[in-house]
Amino acid sequence: MTMLKDTILLSDGGLGTTLEDHFHLPISHTPLWSARIILDAPDTLQQAHLAFLEAGSRVLLTATYQGAFESFERAGYSREIATEAMRNAVHIADQARHQFCKEHLDISPKDIHIALSLGPFGAVLAPMQDFGGIYPPPYGPRAYSDSEENTTSFGNDIEGKNNSIKALTRFHKDRLRIFTSDKETWDKVDFIAFETVPLVREVEAIRQAIDDMKDIISPKPWWITATFPNGEYPETRQPGGDHYTASEAAIAMIRSDDNMPIPNGIGINCTALKYIPELLKDFERVMDGNKKLFLVLHPNGGGGFDLSTQAFREPEESDRWAEDLASLVKEAKERNWNEIIFGGCCKTGPGDIKALGEAFSEE
Repeated sequence: MTMLKDTILLSDGGLGTTLEDHFHLPISHTPLWSARIILDAPDTLQQAHLAFLEAGSRVLLTATYQGAFESFERAGYSREIATEAMRNAVHIADQARHQFCKEHLDISPKDIHIALSLGPFGAVLAPMQDFGGIYPPPYGPRAYSDSEENTTSFGNDIEGKNNSIKALTRFHKDRLRIFTSDKETWDKVDFIAFETVPLVREVEAIRQAIDDMKDIISPKPWWITATFPNGEYPETRQPGGDHYTASEAAIAMIRSDDNMPIPNGIGINCTALKYIPELLKDFERVMDGNKKLFLVLHPNGGGGFDLSTQAFREPEESDRWAEDLASLVKEAKERNWNEIIFGGCCKTGPGDIKALGEAFSEE
């Protein structure tokens, strides 16, 4: 499929936190997080997808964000079981799509899009490093430590950085092949969503992986979204130095001088909504007026994520998440982002998505 011109698509919210908050499944701080539900409670997973569809979502992200051979192995599962589970996540989303259409005859399965959710390498680590970007060798300079200063940067170690990009490219290719190697699964995927990418060099690795697999990938639109905990990109230029800017993260996604494939969409996810307006302006500064790419916005709900406590803050009583995000999307459309996919990330459930759709529909 291809993105339709002048399309605005409402997607779902935070699948993992929805399974926990609304369906009362204990998944936090386990090796697989939401991916364990593929094995433990597939029917509940389908119900979660259906709840988002009932709320108005027309893009469903699969329960594969933390899914990879590494995370399943740490949870005690074989590669065979891991492969079956990750593919089954796509089929469960597809089953929800068809079940919803049976109950709503005015909606076609073609109106509902399945996005293959692929987190960064940090999402399969323990503790997770999708927000921190602190990766063990060869993926990063050194593993996360409770007692020593952590770093995301190789500094002047060019060889280490290049080896990191190669290792991250292999990781993303190996995971993609789980889905591309099975035609029945791959045919049900409409978008490929690389989410919460915390490192410029991992953006480069993802683009390299797509280039290496372009003959298989090319018909399907794909996007990269970055995360900005506390409003900052996690990676620093030097150990303990300045953080890369949002503009530099966007440049890594769209630069054409490296001859790598450019994603069909770029954006921001897993970031508090209050930071999105300025971050989006930083993205737009490097777009050169070219809005041929579609925009993806999936901010966190509630009070946002507290890096120091590794927990979500309670939402403020005056929280206007749905209204504020709807306004932001309308403003982005006026700035010539003609194709936009928007929804929620962590701590946004079906009720939030319903309110978001209603707020966006209001003139």
